Amino acid sequence: MRPTINLLVTILFVKTLCAQQINIIPQPAEMEVGKGFLTIKQPVGFIYNDDVPGNYGVSFFKDYLKKYYKISQFKEGTEHSYGFPTEIFIDYSTSIKDDRYELAVDKKGIYVHGNAKGLFYAFQTLIQLLPTPDKILPNTNIQIPFVSIKDSPRFAYRGMHLDVGRHFFPVSFIKKYIDYLALHKFNTFHWHLTEDQGWRIEIKKYPKLTQVGAWRNGTIIGRYPGKGNDGKRYGGYYTQAQIKDVVAYAQKRYITILPEIELPGHASAAIAAYPELSCFPNEPTIRYFNKQCTWSGDSTGKQVQQTWGVFNDVFCAGKENTFKFLQDVMDEVLALFPSKVIHVGGDESPKENWKKCPRCQGRMKEKGLKDEHELQSYFIQRMEKYLNSKGRTLIGWDEILEGGLAPKALVMSWRGEEGGIAAAKQNHDVVMTPGGWVYFDHSQTQNEDSVTIGGYTSIEKTYSYEPVPAVLNAQEAKHVLGAQGNVWTEYMENTRKVEYMIFPRMSALSEVLWSPKAKRNWQDFEKRLQTQFKRYDLWKANYSKAYFDLKATILPAPSNSGLLWQLETKSSEPITINFNRGDSIWAYTEPQLIDQNTDAYAHNKNTRITQRFLFNKATAKKITLTTTPSNKYPGDGAFTLVNGVQNEKGLGKSTEFLGFEGPDCEVVIDLGSAQTISSAIIHTLSSGGSWVYPPQYVEIFISQDGQSFTSAGKSERFETTNGSNGVVKVSFTPVSARYIKVLVKNFGLIPTGLSGAGNRAWLFVDEIEVN
Repeated sequence: MRPTINLLVTILFVKTLCAQQINIIPQPAEMEVGKGFLTIKQPVGFIYNDDVPGNYGVSFFKDYLKKYYKISQFKEGTEHSYGFPTEIFIDYSTSIKDDRYELAVDKKGIYVHGNAKGLFYAFQTLIQLLPTPDKILPNTNIQIPFVSIKDSPRFAYRGMHLDVGRHFFPVSFIKKYIDYLALHKFNTFHWHLTEDQGWRIEIKKYPKLTQVGAWRNGTIIGRYPGKGNDGKRYGGYYTQAQIKDVVAYAQKRYITILPEIELPGHASAAIAAYPELSCFPNEPTIRYFNKQCTWSGDSTGKQVQQTWGVFNDVFCAGKENTFKFLQDVMDEVLALFPSKVIHVGGDESPKENWKKCPRCQGRMKEKGLKDEHELQSYFIQRMEKYLNSKGRTLIGWDEILEGGLAPKALVMSWRGEEGGIAAAKQNHDVVMTPGGWVYFDHSQTQNEDSVTIGGYTSIEKTYSYEPVPAVLNAQEAKHVLGAQGNVWTEYMENTRKVEYMIFPRMSALSEVLWSPKAKRNWQDFEKRLQTQFKRYDLWKANYSKAYFDLKATILPAPSNSGLLWQLETKSSEPITINFNRGDSIWAYTEPQLIDQNTDAYAHNKNTRITQRFLFNKATAKKITLTTTPSNKYPGDGAFTLVNGVQNEKGLGKSTEFLGFEGPDCEVVIDLGSAQTISSAIIHTLSSGGSWVYPPQYVEIFISQDGQSFTSAGKSERFETTNGSNGVVKVSFTPVSARYIKVLVKNFGLIPTGLSGAGNRAWLFVDEIEVN
């Protein structure tokens, strides 16, 4: 029976806690707000029209009320009203086949309608109608607004990922993480269980995977390549009993766990346990270890990796026992995880060992494979056939496209959207997870407050993401199942850091995936986000307040006469500034002109920032790029190279660079008038583990008219200045010139023996000095 819902005004004369506005994330598809509030009084009665399988939505809601609102008295009944102080009418439907639901609140009570999963989502929305007080006192009345909602998700796949290989997290946190997903209406938890740095799942047939592969003898300290090694034995794993418990926990929240077993790369931990899985079992792991990093403990034989990056020691594709091992592992994985889809990784698998391995070369000859990319395709397709025979479907990172895509495979597109687009055009289903928008290991603040892998992905950028690329036609677009946020944990050593990195960006992504595209509005989301911050506080979740940061932008002053330092913040707190630590401190009201070397300081209640500006003859001058940087590392455009800011933190401040994946960097600088010059210094980067290499050379050209250029000098010498930062200095005979052309030659294809071998090198360019 569906009770009649009338939205009427309720007048209350008691002190209550109420939600003054409705601030639901993700935004419902349809919502009509009434006038008035319903007071939730105990006991809360749950009235059913039928038995609900599992009844997980009600259980979750009861637990939430107990934990956060001190409401603990509940009653249950059939469709007939029992006159409970607060009644929740649960209209369960077996005819609804999707995730839609209806929710209404009026003076008679609360009404929810849907199938079992839809009812669960209805209760998540109901939770967000509750007020978010700082403290709940005993006997406090709780009010929720009158409202009518009809809602359903836009995408079928709404995922969050967690890497437990680099750093391990206890079951208690895995369950909390799943609860966070449930509260945001995500439906997939991608559990990344194996890595070079640790194997985290018990496989009973291969006990050394956890006896040996789950533990490393140390971890590098700080950002790669590190400032030493902590020398601490580190690791952990999940027993099969624990995994079954977590899977059941997720099922009660309508979340599918997508397990990932990495192959053929990222296999160092498995190889440490069973060296025969390597092409070269007798080669010690330390041979694959970056010499810039510090090793700890035993360096003989195969070991679990102690640093981050990509390693050449991968599963041997030429040995039958490799596939026997992986099939045995999959048998135990499939018994634990009911997911119809199984993730096999497939990313960042170097081909160097395969090129040298007689068995792999023999396999290629036997199968008529023309190169190692086709050998990887053979590897993936063979695993796909095995999974298909067990009734499962394979999904992998977009590298599985190389050499030919397995016939029924799904693709997870992380290196931008290109892989997803290619797969969709081949009629394969895809999940979009491009690094620039949904990699939550990237910094979310430009004012570094802790070590991260680098990059910069603000909550605004995450919210702006559109999972369906415009280049796909309507039929191809149907293959985009949804998207996923990825949490790689090289620099997340504890659970508080994980929470800090996912919140609030996970909330933004939830709206991208659930709400209709036409309903998404950043300004409206910002308003609702203020209440979401209060929910994080209620949950005692650690979250980033980067949204309120001071944000600095450097602009050219009129007529290129200097720099303008522009400050912005979402906070209402006043901003004060100071230059060169002088006695004068003043309130910021407009962009500040800077025309000489300056140490600039600014702060408000939330943030303190410092910026050093160093001037040379090119600073603030007109600059033109003749080659285009990657959209992953666009900096602030060409002006990044003459804005007076010299990077000192490498990839930790990657926004201060222009990044070129393969191409050279070529720019023309207009000094404004002819000037005598004798040198140029190009600030760049060397971080091989991230496939960033110094330039082959830098050549300087000069001109008086900007049309006809002659070479002034060239240098191949890269000098390290600080960590991975470095410069190439080109000196030449003093000469008069107005225009300077700078050619920074990309390292090119990465050769055998270096990280990323066979791929195009990244070239990162920061400041250009002309003197």
